[in-house]
Amino acid sequence: MLNGIHGHQDIERVVYGRPAGAAVAVEAERLGATRVFLTTSKSVAGTALLASVAGALGPRHAGTYAGITAHSPRACVIEGAAAARAAKADLIVAVGGGSVIDATKTILIALWHGVTTSDGLDPYRAGRPRGGAAPSSPAIAPGPAPLRMLAVPTTLSAAEFNAFAGISDTRLGIKESFGHPQAVPRVIILDPAATLHTPLDLMLSTGLKAVDHAVERLCSTLAHPFAIGLGVEALRLLTKALPRHRADPGDMAARLDLQFGMWLSIGAGTSGVGVGASHGIGHVLGAACGVPHGHTSCVMLPSVLRWNSVVNAERQRRVSEAFGQPAAAAADLVAGLVGDLGLPRRLADVGVGRDRFREIGEKSMHDRAVLNNPRPIDRPEQVMEILELAA
Repeated sequence: MLNGIHGHQDIERVVYGRPAGAAVAVEAERLGATRVFLTTSKSVAGTALLASVAGALGPRHAGTYAGITAHSPRACVIEGAAAARAAKADLIVAVGGGSVIDATKTILIALWHGVTTSDGLDPYRAGRPRGGAAPSSPAIAPGPAPLRMLAVPTTLSAAEFNAFAGISDTRLGIKESFGHPQAVPRVIILDPAATLHTPLDLMLSTGLKAVDHAVERLCSTLAHPFAIGLGVEALRLLTKALPRHRADPGDMAARLDLQFGMWLSIGAGTSGVGVGASHGIGHVLGAACGVPHGHTSCVMLPSVLRWNSVVNAERQRRVSEAFGQPAAAAADLVAGLVGDLGLPRRLADVGVGRDRFREIGEKSMHDRAVLNNPRPIDRPEQVMEILELAA
């Protein structure tokens, strides 16, 4: 008999379909914030989106840190925390993709504890994975009224819908997890227009990351009706809206459908239904090899499905049914979608050769998602088998 616990995150509301600038201003006023600090990336900093958010805040806008780079390096966390501290921020708004949002979660932790160096983050890493889950560090104690954040996502990575962040340690070429229940955004603003500046490849590839969220949860040994319902509807939306978006990037209804699909894809994450090896190996491909978040799902998910099929073929049929093709193999359907969207399909397409497979295999053994895979993985050679399938 299935048993478990469904938790609720400390997200107060999700605002959707409304202009981001006006929505941020309304929320800042509701929360009584007078020193609102923005975090973003260089690519977003020069856009009309950021200007609209800053402009709508008016005198509440206390400053902006625009130095966050891909894979959220520790250095960006420390720089961003220093800037927010100097601005005396009483609310932080992350405007950008998954790297910006993850870095901002960890900026909060750095601010709560006065961390000023990269090494100073060490005590606040998530605990050692147990049974595929990693607990928050017991050293994190945000206090009775901690500084919190809002998020305006510009991609489909869904980082804003969970309290944990993947932060790169560039010294070791690995990604580590940092998180706390109050690191999750208080408010998430899903404005389709906030994605207008996002390059097409980035929208499509992070859309595949959302597909990955849904697929790996549908295929989990712990999947239950709540997770299955969310995952199936997420795939129904995503598999239709992604081709629509590629054909007509001006279709705003398709952009909103993508945001809803992304939201649903990660919704079961609070129910103890984790992701698997596609995500876990992807974390290492990002940190060690510089592969963009979305592209890791494009190249890994079909091969992980094939490798896992000997133990969860029945669960994988849920994926095929959500695609509307119950007789087809889930791996083939995902690979076909990746190809139809013009995204990279093989490790060779993203510059990763067999000479890196041993390193990737060994580093993957420290990732909680790999430990959560439906077909157990307990040695690097098994990861290398999956990498061969994706080569």
